[in-house]
Amino acid sequence: MLTLAAATAAHGSPADKLLQDGNFLRGQRLLAQYQCAACHRIPGVEGRQGGDGPALAATGRAAYIAGHLPNTPAMLARFIEDPPLVKPGTAMPALGVTADDARDMAAYLGRLR
Repeated sequence: MLTLAAATAAHGSPADKLLQDGNFLRGQRLLAQYQCAACHRIPGVEGRQGGDGPALAATGRAAYIAGHLPNTPAMLARFIEDPPLVKPGTAMPALGVTADDARDMAAYLGRLR
């Protein structure tokens, strides 16, 4: 399944077009709803700003996410949706994020530069 996710993450793919059209304002609200700031420092997201996970202030300009995954909108959304599936052994848990929610959350994070 990771192979499928990596294949759909190719630049210019229909999946990337859909992700670029994600609702970043909804994504901002969802990051608060899923309490992502409990572990990450995320500008513009309400809630306790944690330090256990990496700061996400520059997610949009990072070359990689989770250490070695190419930072494309599709890969970021897939990682948000099911982190342990995409990167076995990650400390980030699966939170039951839907594909639509992950797309919008990725749209917000991708704007952070």
